[in-house]
Amino acid sequence: MNELQQVVTDLRAEGDELHRFLGTLRDADWSRTTRFKGWTIADVVAHLYFGDHLGITSHRDADEFRAFMARVQRSGLTLADFTRQWLDGLSGMPLLAKWYDQFGAMCALFAASDPGLRLAWAGPSMGIRMFATARLMETWAHSWAIYDLLGINRAHTDRIRHIATLGARTYGWTFANRGLPEPGPTPWLVLEAPSGACWEWHEPQPDNRITGTAVEFCQVVTQVRSVADTGLQVVGAPARAWMAIAQCFAGPPEAPPGPGTRRCDAPPVSNGD
Repeated sequence: MNELQQVVTDLRAEGDELHRFLGTLRDADWSRTTRFKGWTIADVVAHLYFGDHLGITSHRDADEFRAFMARVQRSGLTLADFTRQWLDGLSGMPLLAKWYDQFGAMCALFAASDPGLRLAWAGPSMGIRMFATARLMETWAHSWAIYDLLGINRAHTDRIRHIATLGARTYGWTFANRGLPEPGPTPWLVLEAPSGACWEWHEPQPDNRITGTAVEFCQVVTQVRSVADTGLQVVGAPARAWMAIAQCFAGPPEAPPGPGTRRCDAPPVSNGD
């Protein structure tokens, strides 16, 4: 199994897990508002469908991808409003089935692709392995809005190593994307994996380091949590500056959630995994 196929295998497993969970929702749950931009659960799943559609479209035809993106921009709508309109307000189990069918098709397409393939994207093109990693990251990160809303204590797996690696590599990007100079050397990362393994990135620097769980680090770099709502130990000015604005995903700068705004306050309920 090459590196691309491994990422796609983990992406598929992440989507399968989310699909099983979403299949337990009641009809009324789909219109409930999450703490992410005021989106409903249906909006979150529709957004995942939208991102997967972009990947398939770019893989099929770069010009078709660019034309679709131009259509989105011409609409003058927010991304959530465009997606609702584009999908005719689809929600509930019909939306779940539509997303999952396309998700499976995307995974099969990517797994059979040349690992050297590059996809047209908003800005520079993206290697297909990186794109698959980004889809895994988005699937994992956006699903937190749903788990948090429903008070579900989700299971964690070492699949998040792909996300942690992406986060570790985007220290410089976080600052460059904001037109800021890097405040110092890339911090040393020492993270505990869900399996209990120790994952490390970058040169050891006792006075410039981040330690804690890989889950919480991934939450911060995907802007699912404020660093203040985690148990991460952040030592040194460069590390603190990074964690205050960390962003591992492409696109314009986004403000991380404020302390307490994305924390799950509901009593945790096991999801049975």
